[in-house]
Amino acid sequence: MDAKQARAAGDGEHELESRELEVAGFEGPLAGRLYRAVVDGRRDLLIVFFHGGGFVDGDLDEADGFLRSLAIASGYPVVLSSTYTLAPVKPFPAAVEDAHAVLAWASRNKAKLGWTGKRMLVAGIEAGGNIAAVAAMMARDRGAPRLAGQILIMPMLDPGLSTCSMRELPSCPDKARLADECAAAYRGYLPHAADRSHPYASPLQSSRLKNLPPALILSTDDDPLRDEAEAYAARLIAAGVPTTVRRLAAAQLQEPNARNECACTGHALYEIANFIAGLDGQPPPGR
Repeated sequence: MDAKQARAAGDGEHELESRELEVAGFEGPLAGRLYRAVVDGRRDLLIVFFHGGGFVDGDLDEADGFLRSLAIASGYPVVLSSTYTLAPVKPFPAAVEDAHAVLAWASRNKAKLGWTGKRMLVAGIEAGGNIAAVAAMMARDRGAPRLAGQILIMPMLDPGLSTCSMRELPSCPDKARLADECAAAYRGYLPHAADRSHPYASPLQSSRLKNLPPALILSTDDDPLRDEAEAYAARLIAAGVPTTVRRLAAAQLQEPNARNECACTGHALYEIANFIAGLDGQPPPGR
C-alpha cells in the first residue's frame, strides 16, 4: 500500500482523505484509491466504483473529482475506486472478472478499508456502469459478496448500439463521432461476435434479472446511452428489482470528461444521496 495521502475540502465539519492502495483483481493486483472521512465518516457503508473510458481507456484520476463530491454529498461513506483490465490488454471477460474479484477482496479486507462490512454498493459510470451492473449479476450468481445496491450512471449496456438515442447520432454531425467511438469501444472489448449476446457483456439482453440488488440508474436528455439505460431500468422493474430511474437535464458530452462533470452536478449527487438514504431507511443528507 502506498502511504501517500491527499486532502480534499469537506463540508466544514469533515475532512476527506484519499489514499492509493493495491487491490486484488482476477489475475493480479490492480490500482485502487480509497476515499474516507478523517473523522466521523460512515464506516458502515462502502461504495465500490468503476471508472468509464469505453472499456479501452480511463483511470482513477478520471472520476476523482466526482468521487470526492459523491463522498461529501452522501454523508461520507467509505468509497473505493478500482481500475480493471482494459480491453487493449485483455478483452471480455477480463474486466468483469476483475470487478467481481475486487468486490470479493473488499469483503475480505474490511479493516484495511476502515469499513464495518455492513453494506456494500457497486457503482460505475459509462463502461464502468456496465461493469458495475455485471458485477451485481456475478455476485448474485456466485453467491457472494452480498450487495445492498447498484448505482449505474449513464451506463453502456447494449453492444448492438440499437436504441433510438444511439441510432440518432450519425444524423447529427457534431455527435456522429460518439457513435463511432462507442462502436470502436465494443469492437475492442468484444472482439468475438458471439460474446455480444452474453449477459455479462450485454446486461440489457439478459433474461435473468431477478434477485438483483436495488438499482439507481441515471441518464441525461442528450446522452446517446439514454435509451439503453432506461430500457434496462424498465427490465429490472419488470423482474421485481426495486429500481429508481432518473433522466437529468441535458449536458455537454463531447469533451472527454463530460460524463464525470455531468455526474458532479447537484441533481445527480442529490439523486445518489437520496437513493443511499432510502436503502438506509433514513432521510437524505441536506441538498
